[in-house]
Amino acid sequence: MNKKWIFFLLFSLITITLHAQKLSFKKEGTFKIVQFTDMHYVHGDPKADTTLLLIPRILDAEKPDLVVFTGDIVTGPVREGWDKITAPVIERRIPFAVTLGNHDHEQGVTREEIADIVTNYPFNMNRLSEVSQGRVMDNVIPVYSNQKPLKEAALIYCFDSGSYPSMDNVGTYGWITTSQIEWYREQSLHYTIRNKFQPLPALAYFHIPLPEYRLAFNDEKNVRYGERRENECPPDLNTGMFFSMREMGDVMGTFVGHDHVNDYIVDYYGIALAYGHFSGWKTTYTFEINGARIVVLKEGKREFDTWMHQLDGRIRDKVTYPTDFTQPSK
Repeated sequence: MNKKWIFFLLFSLITITLHAQKLSFKKEGTFKIVQFTDMHYVHGDPKADTTLLLIPRILDAEKPDLVVFTGDIVTGPVREGWDKITAPVIERRIPFAVTLGNHDHEQGVTREEIADIVTNYPFNMNRLSEVSQGRVMDNVIPVYSNQKPLKEAALIYCFDSGSYPSMDNVGTYGWITTSQIEWYREQSLHYTIRNKFQPLPALAYFHIPLPEYRLAFNDEKNVRYGERRENECPPDLNTGMFFSMREMGDVMGTFVGHDHVNDYIVDYYGIALAYGHFSGWKTTYTFEINGARIVVLKEGKREFDTWMHQLDGRIRDKVTYPTDFTQPSK
């Protein structure tokens, strides 16, 4: 066997090993996720440099087990931008996942081409998917038990919530499709059966908020923390994603971006509807410091801790779901 083939086999083995990595709870029973969203990073633009300060600072302070980028991440030169944004995560050998937003593909590339770039990075947990036409990287990522390494203990769903309407005269932004919902229900049922017919605790990450976000915040009886500083921009059509999550019983919370100056979390019929913290800087509209949302899952429990961690080190709105949502928020 010549050296070229030996090199090729070794490279393939390394690639398979990296992409076969497992996520697991720590021995103390926790699993920490950092969510970055709406960076709108433009490589070479000084207005975007604060984003590059944020990522390593948050990673070193929080030491997450998983990073999730929830859309509108790179809005400049694509390859250079994604290389730069993911470098601090890869250098620290932290697994990460990506869900695309409505602006990621507007730089002369398709969503499929971005997915091909992302899924070829080391430590990326996404897979190319064909759940729905025009959608990429719809994935479910198991988090395994610390005590029983072969047993799934929690799930992380990633959905491509699209960009703009595929039908005329139905609003401004896209929606999670019925094909994606059907896929979700199949995955949820699969893991529920494997868990002796008990739904696993799960979180869902995507970019565009569901219509229920607005309904939930408008209803004063629902407990909420954080701020609404602009009207929500969900799709005008409701395709039933929230209903399916409620019916399947696994998803405890959904985490989105899209609306840059909203950062609230609100309880709605037993599911936490949450925004991340705007993670970009001056390449788009915002009037305050950037940051990230942190979530900590707890093995064997249907609850999580969450808070905002800003660039200046300030920690905001630290709560436990569902414990802190049983009384009216102050």
